[in-house]
This record gives sequence, C-alpha cells and structure tokens, in this order.
Amino acid sequence: MCDTILETPRLLLRRWRPEDLAPFARMNADPVVMEYFVSPYTEERTQEFYQKIQKEFAEYGYGLYAAQEKASNLFMGFIGFHWARLDADFCPCVEIGWRLDHPFWGKGYATEGAKACLDYGFRELALPKVCSYTTHRNLRSQRVMEKIGLKRGTEFLDTSIPAGHPHNPLIYYHLSREEYLSR
Repeated sequence: MCDTILETPRLLLRRWRPEDLAPFARMNADPVVMEYFVSPYTEERTQEFYQKIQKEFAEYGYGLYAAQEKASNLFMGFIGFHWARLDADFCPCVEIGWRLDHPFWGKGYATEGAKACLDYGFRELALPKVCSYTTHRNLRSQRVMEKIGLKRGTEFLDTSIPAGHPHNPLIYYHLSREEYLSR
C-alpha cells in the first residue's frame, strides 16, 4: 500500500510510519527546532502530539503529513493540516503548518511542501479557508506564510502561553478557497 499523499519535486508527504516516532521525538526535543515554543517537547509530549495527529487523520482524512526528503529518504518533520482550537476569534479553523528538523532549513522545503498542501486542501479537500499563525518573533515561518500566498491578519494573544512571555503576541495569516482559486 502506498502511503504517499502528495509528491513534490523533492518531497514525499505521506502517512506516518512507526519508525518516524524516534526522529520526531529527537526533533521536538531540540531547542533549536523548538525556539519559538514555550519549551521543547518531552518524549511524552511528542507521543501525545503524535496521537493527536493520528486522531485527526482518522476523524478528517487529512492532517499533518510526515515529510520525507526524496534524495535521502530521511524523515524531515511534518507539513500539512491541523485543526486549530485556540481561544481566538478565527478558531476553530484548519491550520496549515510545518515543523522541519533544522538540517532541512533554508532549502525551501517548507514552502514547497506547504504550497502543495495548500493546493491539495483547496482543490481536492475543498477546504473553505486555511489559517496559519506564529509568534511575532518567528520571521522564517512568516516568510513561508507570505510565499505561499496567505494574507497577514491581526495579532492576538495566545492564552496558552504564560502571561508576559516573549512569544506573545502571535500573528494570524489566512486565505479562503475562493481567493486561492481566483488567482
């Protein structure tokens, strides 16, 4: 059975495999990768997140796809969709997101994969709207959001982040299916 959902010139976006969990846990524990999170993930937190990803696939038929570099066949992280349920006026919404291990940064992989996901989400899944958000400090992710055509929206405070934390506020980006298809 083929587990690939989307293929780009350099990436496979696919279903998760059991062997992805160990590099996923290492990546989530890396303070460089997790710089814009309150703290790196423990192995337990990674397992909880992995279970949430699996649950969303079962419930919706799509989710955060495991990203694999074609040239090396290495697990790189994830790119795909997630149901955001923040305490914000735009939620719940389908979020497009990515997290790649730092050896894969700066090569355009996040943009390449996110563009493929966005097209798939609007054309095949018929998602009405996609959102994304990040801390105001994460300029790399903001650039990806802009490169894939999302429009910058408002800033908001994430109530799950401790008061006064330097990662607040977050910046919201969005794009509707109608806007995407009219380009």
